[in-house]
Amino acid sequence: MTIENSRLLLVDSYDSFTHNLAALCREAIPDVSVTIIKNDDFTIQQLRPHLAYFSAVVVGPGPGSPDIPEDIGLVRDLWKLKDSDVLPIFGVCLGLQSLAIENGAILKRLATVKHGQMSEIHHISTDLFHNVAFVKAVRYHSLHVELQEDGDVEELAWAKDEENGKVVMAVRHKSRPFWAVQYHPESVCTDGGGIEVVNNFWRMAQAWTKARGRKIAPWTSKIGDVLGHPWPYTPPPYASFAPCEPTSVTTSSLKRPNISVIDVCEFFGVSENSSRFVLLESAAQPGRFSIIGSLSSSSLHITYRVGDAHVSLAKDGQTSYEPLGSQDIWSWLASFMQSKKVTGGNPDLPFWGGLIGCLSYELGVYSMEVPLTRSIDNRSENKHPDVNLVFVERSVILDTQTGCIFVQSIIPKDSTWVNEIVAKLEALPVLCEMDPQLPPPDRSVVTLPDKARYISRINQAKEHLFAGDSYELCLTAQTRISIPTSHLPVPKSTSWERYKRLRKSNPAPHGAFLRLHPTTLLSSSPERFLSFSRPPHPIYQLRPIKGTIRKAPHITRAIAEQALVGSPKEVAENLMIVDLIRHDLHGVVGQNVVVKQFCKVEEYETVWQLVSVIEGSSSESAKSWRGTDDQLGWDVLKKSLPPGSMTGAPKKRSVEILQSLEDQERGIYSGVFGYWCVSGGGDWSVTIRTCFKYEDLECEGVSRPASEDWVSGAGGAITALSDSEAEWDEMLIKLQSVLRAFGAS
Repeated sequence: MTIENSRLLLVDSYDSFTHNLAALCREAIPDVSVTIIKNDDFTIQQLRPHLAYFSAVVVGPGPGSPDIPEDIGLVRDLWKLKDSDVLPIFGVCLGLQSLAIENGAILKRLATVKHGQMSEIHHISTDLFHNVAFVKAVRYHSLHVELQEDGDVEELAWAKDEENGKVVMAVRHKSRPFWAVQYHPESVCTDGGGIEVVNNFWRMAQAWTKARGRKIAPWTSKIGDVLGHPWPYTPPPYASFAPCEPTSVTTSSLKRPNISVIDVCEFFGVSENSSRFVLLESAAQPGRFSIIGSLSSSSLHITYRVGDAHVSLAKDGQTSYEPLGSQDIWSWLASFMQSKKVTGGNPDLPFWGGLIGCLSYELGVYSMEVPLTRSIDNRSENKHPDVNLVFVERSVILDTQTGCIFVQSIIPKDSTWVNEIVAKLEALPVLCEMDPQLPPPDRSVVTLPDKARYISRINQAKEHLFAGDSYELCLTAQTRISIPTSHLPVPKSTSWERYKRLRKSNPAPHGAFLRLHPTTLLSSSPERFLSFSRPPHPIYQLRPIKGTIRKAPHITRAIAEQALVGSPKEVAENLMIVDLIRHDLHGVVGQNVVVKQFCKVEEYETVWQLVSVIEGSSSESAKSWRGTDDQLGWDVLKKSLPPGSMTGAPKKRSVEILQSLEDQERGIYSGVFGYWCVSGGGDWSVTIRTCFKYEDLECEGVSRPASEDWVSGAGGAITALSDSEAEWDEMLIKLQSVLRAFGAS
């Protein structure tokens, strides 16, 4: 028997794996419709009349404890429905714990937490595990249940932990159609207990429904208005500022393999500190292209601070303020880019023109609807804009593989400028300075975070992990570098000289020199966050890095793999972020998400790193809603910030906890920087191995401040297996690449 118009109601307890579970259900149950609600969107009294429209309920995982009302919401009431309202329910993790304790089980803490770790699951081979043989499943839990012998819930599966003993892994209610598993069937590394178990649940749910003669009420648009659109839902396309006729890109090229990025930047005046400048550089493998923006006074500079009702637009020495109205900043920027479409660029180049700049960590936090630690009106410590972008119309692209240089413009009829720049670059002498001249090391005053305070925060983070509030917390702190300006040369840009030292000491595939006043950013980031190719068939790719070992003569690939792939801690950290990223991608593009690479050791210039690759592509449902997918990458970026590798999982609860553990806003650090091309493609990197400074030239006038002050953030993923001293040492190691740019260590 097949239930017609099969519909699942998925109750989300603010987890970061919920969309993975929805995707698993869609894979296991053909043509099923999945509607997702939060566990506190409705009371049970409000939800009860709508249960008749669903074939079954899935109670998803989540942070916290099943005996805390704020954590569990209406889930605890689902197990107590009247017989006339009862329908099949499948619980996962927190769902199992809630089902069990509401039926007499005892809730306990594990002696050893299991977050992102895999276990063999033993089972009874029937019921949920009918025709299921070997099960190796991923676990994310610090709490577990102890069942009562005469209780209403009985055990179906268990794990045998060396540290914890026997742990319940699956249960069923003896008289009601309720089943649940403790492990995560939706995890990318769960083998044998995923789609097979969901299939079995659905088979038993259908049998129970048929036996009881339960009828599913026909769906109406009014129900959708109350409960929301079925997943995945993609909103209609963004409106353009004004109807636009796409312009064409003017491009010319030359071959000068002996000219470096440094030569070209200095040709464009990067050493002049008062000018704006943008460079996105691939200074090491696997990077290939470097992008230099040729900016002028007429280049539009867009800034925004979280909470503002307007966006600031600077051009030709004048600043105007445009009200956002009913839009948020993301919609405003999408509408802006919709009006800037171009055609005819070189398809082999990643960037034709468009927005380049950086987005802060707090922009992502605010977009998640998490209140900022400091009120929007009292953010004096963080003076940097949360959105700091410039619209680049003229650019130069260097291809490190071929030695070709491409000069391009999206300004109509701009071939004269393109040809002039090509001619000048052909005649450009090689002037690259190999040894940047900087102040002596003792001139830089480095203020590290307080060690005792940082270690105390690590221990507080671990207590949150033991309590079940999070699986992983990326704790960070900021280091300040101050240089007395009396020792700095005038008027040469010391910022540029420092970047040259940074790229030499720590070459990275995602380097950047962004001088968009009042912010100057120097980055040697190793981590791409999100790239999306241009339509018509864009691919959305994320490449999280969790696990790093510095290269040395004795560190061979085999040794690096043993230290990284062979470490349960390193693999668990990476796995948690992979599952989180899959959730973020599934939430926007729907079903089409795959892990192309899991925990592979990649070789970089100075380190070995444990890298995974997750890719998504647009679903037909997303295309049918939008009619186009040329801006879906922007939606993925919005929904994926802040980067999961810089927060932990579940993301929302982890962000909230981190705000209580960290002493200041992160600002630019652990946000993203990169570009959004007018062709629809984009590439954004995580703002790590980075330093930045605030420099308000308008306020300072011609006078110089007493010191040049820089900030650099660093941290690490805290798990239940973390050693506090080792985490402090790891944070210091990550700082070294940046501190060397200041002659400090």
